[in-house]
Amino acid sequence: MPKKKSSPDWTYAAAPETTPVNIAKRYDHFIGGQWTAPKEGKYFATSNPATGKKLAEVAQGSQADVDAAVQAARAAYNGSWGKMSARERGKYIYRIARLIQERAREFAIIETMDGGKPIRESRDIDIPLAANHFFYHAGWADKLDYAFPNQKISPLGVAGQIIPWNFPFLMAAWKIAPALATGNTVVLKPAETTPLTALKLAELIADAGLPDGVVNIVTGAGETGAAIVNHPDVDKVAFTGSTAVGKQIQQAIANTEKKLTLELGGKAANIILEDGAIDQAVEGIVNGIYFNQGHVCCAGSRLFVQETVVDEVMWKLKRRMDSLIVGDPLDKNTDVGAINSKAQLKTIKKYIQAGINDGGEIYQPECQLPEKGNWCPPTVFTNVAQSSLIAQEEIFGPVLAVQTFRTVPEVIEKANNTPYGLSAGVWCDKGSRLFQITSNLQAGVVWGNTFNQFDPTSPFGGFKESGHGREGGLHGLAAYLNTSL
Repeated sequence: MPKKKSSPDWTYAAAPETTPVNIAKRYDHFIGGQWTAPKEGKYFATSNPATGKKLAEVAQGSQADVDAAVQAARAAYNGSWGKMSARERGKYIYRIARLIQERAREFAIIETMDGGKPIRESRDIDIPLAANHFFYHAGWADKLDYAFPNQKISPLGVAGQIIPWNFPFLMAAWKIAPALATGNTVVLKPAETTPLTALKLAELIADAGLPDGVVNIVTGAGETGAAIVNHPDVDKVAFTGSTAVGKQIQQAIANTEKKLTLELGGKAANIILEDGAIDQAVEGIVNGIYFNQGHVCCAGSRLFVQETVVDEVMWKLKRRMDSLIVGDPLDKNTDVGAINSKAQLKTIKKYIQAGINDGGEIYQPECQLPEKGNWCPPTVFTNVAQSSLIAQEEIFGPVLAVQTFRTVPEVIEKANNTPYGLSAGVWCDKGSRLFQITSNLQAGVVWGNTFNQFDPTSPFGGFKESGHGREGGLHGLAAYLNTSL
């Protein structure tokens, strides 16, 4: 695929990932440790968003399929898994972590082919971080009494888990690892556009020898997810996705005893103060919004720059944007890959037009986009009003809205003026002022002089319409346990 010049004088040579991977033509559900054909016999295609080429057919899950998966999970919970010692459970989770490391390159390539993200990101971030989540939670499996001292703890039972398309493998690890470490069993539904790495994980789980039914994977669209949420024998629902769907789930289980964690949308503020390290902040801006094509719930999609340094920041930011390579996600030089689906590309274009209509000044670097596939160049809007649609709503694409401020109280008020509360970032030289701002931001995660850093030991989650509950750390473990003093 053609690439954009990284400077006026030279271009990078193509460096495509050529390691062959094995993708089956058709995948069934993974239920009770067996590959199980869908009851209604229906399949749907999953394709490469960078080429439009079909990768595989995947089973369309029905109510009957979900019933079978939940039944298998319940049998495992009441059977071998529920009776197993915590120490033995931990061994299985460690084994899964090690197998992920052994097959890391394969998972990275398939993640990139199915989702459109650059291979550098899936190889260096998604897959290693997923393995770390299994390692971290494996360590806790036989130490839960120390994690929650003086409390009587017990697993919840069967966990229904629904994950999004932006980090399909990492989200599967985020949810499966703590559920297993705390003694629960799982019915997982990956997103319909990115199911392949979850299904490859099912292969790995089988290789790890995990008892049948402990992890079940059912593929499908929204109806399949709804069947999991509404199933009477599911004890816990863990959902990561849009705020709109999260609200529907919360309403659906309102009159039940099911536990619920929701990790939903965001509109993060990334704040640059005049004494911040501008060069590093520019890298943080790029990492905050153009990482994974902006398909990140905690993306720094609102940039607030102090007026005294806005010219310098914008000049350096546009210069850095000019160097970003947009193209083949399997090329190791690529910085910005393909938009996950045609539908999402249409949504992003709608918001870009809205930004123009609202009077924003748009900047996109000159780059030759591939002829096939779903593409959107890195985009930044300046002269953005607080009321503008692109400053208020989550876009889930590589579109940055820039606003300015004069004082700290002003930027805190602007940053908190959003229905979301998932994440934020602050760039500042003085520690006292940094803590003053971060402690007043209404966000579940606030980064200081960095952005988009994740670790299994650190809880992640939001406030307001960004959901409730945490994943990762002790808080994430607690979300899969009954606890009492």
